[in-house]
Amino acid sequence: MEKRGSEERPLLYDVSDRIATITLNRPEKLNAFTDEMLALWATALESARDDDQVRVIVLAASGRGFCSGADFSRKDPSIEVTPVSVKARAENGLQRIPLLLSEIDKPVIAAVNGVAAGAGLDLALMCDIRFAAESATFAEVYTKLGLLPGGGGAYFLPRLVGVAKALEMFWACEFVDAREALNIGLVNRVHPDAELMSATYEFARKVAEAPPLSVRLIKRAVYSGLTTDLRTSLDLVSSHLSIARTSRDNAEALTAFREKRKGNYEGR
Repeated sequence: MEKRGSEERPLLYDVSDRIATITLNRPEKLNAFTDEMLALWATALESARDDDQVRVIVLAASGRGFCSGADFSRKDPSIEVTPVSVKARAENGLQRIPLLLSEIDKPVIAAVNGVAAGAGLDLALMCDIRFAAESATFAEVYTKLGLLPGGGGAYFLPRLVGVAKALEMFWACEFVDAREALNIGLVNRVHPDAELMSATYEFARKVAEAPPLSVRLIKRAVYSGLTTDLRTSLDLVSSHLSIARTSRDNAEALTAFREKRKGNYEGR
């Protein structure tokens, strides 16, 4: 990524303790994303995917809000909008993110502070789990703009909160606070604002210390199970089990259990 001062880079990427952190960094715009940010985001995800030292990915945000969606103030009014150009922009921009995430077996955790609206909410939905600050608020605002979720919101939201609740959120454009988000299954945990990141990293470190092969194969089995029948799912799991059972990680886990110590895992 381009080496500029952190205050100038719209997206930050850092790896520490086997955790890759991707930080949205346009706080003055509530982290509304631009084409540049999406390109950097895709590069960061590819780096995390391909780095064997990375075992967990955390998506976070600078400032008082998570993401307010696309930055419409950066649109050039002189550029003609056509059906072909709109479709191409979606495919080459925002839609790259969920497709890249679908290739990543490593756990992805969103730490949501402040507002997450429209495509900003959808970016959190793309992650495997979501932790929210008590101040967090969530809304799907597409009908206010005469639009629809182009980045996968219509795919992810019903799977989390159910079809009826998802349609209510899409049609009414009403904000949901953190506690309601927890109650409807939109987020996994709610923490005081000052503790959000420490709690997120505490959980991320716990996952990063687990046998990475087991963690990744479980994620793969869960997602594949959502789109297959029982027999196919069980067949896939038995194949994954044969890999896990004969791995170095499994041998180390059994030894560590017997010796009552933490395991030291290679991901093999």
